[in-house]
Amino acid sequence: MLNLIRRFSKDERGAAAIEYTLIAGLIALAIVVGATNLGTALGAKMQALADAVTTAGTP
Repeated sequence: MLNLIRRFSKDERGAAAIEYTLIAGLIALAIVVGATNLGTALGAKMQALADAVTTAGTP
């Protein structure tokens, strides 16, 4: 049992996978935040355009 614990503590094969997973997670988070900000800005522009069209159409 002690030999198994020693082998497990020296095994570093999963460390690279965890690092890559963290990097991929941070990239995904950045994409989500960027897309959210872009969507909010685009929605505001479309609303301003809709307001302008509505205002221009009323006599």
